[in-house]
Amino acid sequence: MDGPLSDLPTTHDTPKPIALDSAALEAIELMFFAYRDFTDVADRILEDHDLGRAHHRALYFIGTNGGITVGHLLEILNITKQSLARVLRRLIDGGLVQQKVGNNDRRQRLLLVSPQGQALLDELISAQRALLVRAFNSADPASLPGFRQVMLSIMTEEDRQRFEPLVSDASADRAA
Repeated sequence: MDGPLSDLPTTHDTPKPIALDSAALEAIELMFFAYRDFTDVADRILEDHDLGRAHHRALYFIGTNGGITVGHLLEILNITKQSLARVLRRLIDGGLVQQKVGNNDRRQRLLLVSPQGQALLDELISAQRALLVRAFNSADPASLPGFRQVMLSIMTEEDRQRFEPLVSDASADRAA
């Protein structure tokens, strides 16, 4: 087909997305399904306690940062004071979280999990850990640092800094 129309693009000539775009689109879908299944194991446990994901996130960070201030928890969760107040009220009223006044600043409220809250948190962590251990065991061990790097790269710089000592430790281990 020679002539003036032969230079016009056809549907066959339209550029295909580059491999990275294709990988990003697949990653979005993978993350949706992985997140759905990752949270489902916890959701079923939370349902027995009439709690939701917001309670789980708050309980997790209170439990893993014993004595965390309300302000620091707000920063980590990136939610409003009003939203956190509702979540905390439910956790405190349910006997899962306790508040104590700060040692140096009496206006400060420190949050701690109660023994009952720790038992629930342990159950939640155990269920999600089992899912991750199964996934890690089925993955090529050489791919795990890449997975970690992708997860860190998705985060904000501020959140990534929470893991900085772990990054330095991992680098030191490789150098040894």
